[in-house]
Amino acid sequence: MTGASDFRSRRASHWDAAYASRDPTEVSWFQPTVTTSLDLVEALKTAKDAAIVDVGGGASLLVDALAERRYHDVSVLDISSSALESLAARLGTGAPVELIHHDLLGWRPHRQFDLWHDRAVFHFMVEQADRAAYLRTLRSVLRTGGGIIVATFAPDGPEICSGVPVARYSSSDLQEVLGPDFAVVEELREIHVTPTGAKQPFTWLAARRTDPRHVFDGSRNV
Repeated sequence: MTGASDFRSRRASHWDAAYASRDPTEVSWFQPTVTTSLDLVEALKTAKDAAIVDVGGGASLLVDALAERRYHDVSVLDISSSALESLAARLGTGAPVELIHHDLLGWRPHRQFDLWHDRAVFHFMVEQADRAAYLRTLRSVLRTGGGIIVATFAPDGPEICSGVPVARYSSSDLQEVLGPDFAVVEELREIHVTPTGAKQPFTWLAARRTDPRHVFDGSRNV
């Protein structure tokens, strides 16, 4: 247990340093617009009163865009306290957003959600145990009938991000990982241009949970 706790502490320190060393608009994953996420939220026919969680959302502008569209039950989970502090300062008081400082792999919320949004978290799960923990958490918090939006580096994307190795996925890879209890609604490829001008191919998948009985153990060769 101590080993796992130490590892999570190191992981939190890594991402705190990544945010503390630069303005949130200068990190490689920053998007000045979140068009793809919003398009997929719409493709999943997400109701305005849906409970939405943006895992690893950091200081992303997605919550601002959702609030503008009158979504009023939005949570942002991140392992980095620096990221959440930056987000809180930008949103100000009264924003319809719950900020959750926690490691996703050890998160055990007391509620379920209608939509799970993950842009660029799952591809950091390079170990089978971490993928399995991610999928267990996903299945424990996402209601049957709920939607998932996940974006990872594509097969021709970077192998390292922020000094950390990543796994790369095609759309079919992500469908295999999620398993047969998720029905794909939309899939697409996007080229993300970082603030320094680098181009990063992403795979996006939007799916709806149909059958909670299937369990996947995270097995995959990467």
